[in-house]
Amino acid sequence: MSRAVFSRQHKEVLDSLLLQIPGVVSGTMFGYPAYYIDRKLFACIYGEGVGIKVPKDFADSLVDQEGIIRFQPMGRKTMKEWIQINRERSEDYEGDMEILRVSIEYVSSIVK
Repeated sequence: MSRAVFSRQHKEVLDSLLLQIPGVVSGTMFGYPAYYIDRKLFACIYGEGVGIKVPKDFADSLVDQEGIIRFQPMGRKTMKEWIQINRERSEDYEGDMEILRVSIEYVSSIVK
């Protein structure tokens, strides 16, 4: 299995933004840095971007905005509730906090 490739700068910025939110913990998903709420995955750093789980309608409305595409990890088919945000500058993820908050609320509401 190949080694997970991701931006360490993105991880540093996202750690500083997300780990201050009550209930959010860091972990890994298939070797990639990931963020969980209530033991459920809501975001992961993948390659040069960040995969984020959001409601399908919200994902549909975001796709094709600058830097936002469907999340397609490891060449698998796209997932209807996942987007990937690609920012060149890691600090620019601060501007995506509203999307990340929607993700946290959404994933928190899902009953296992």
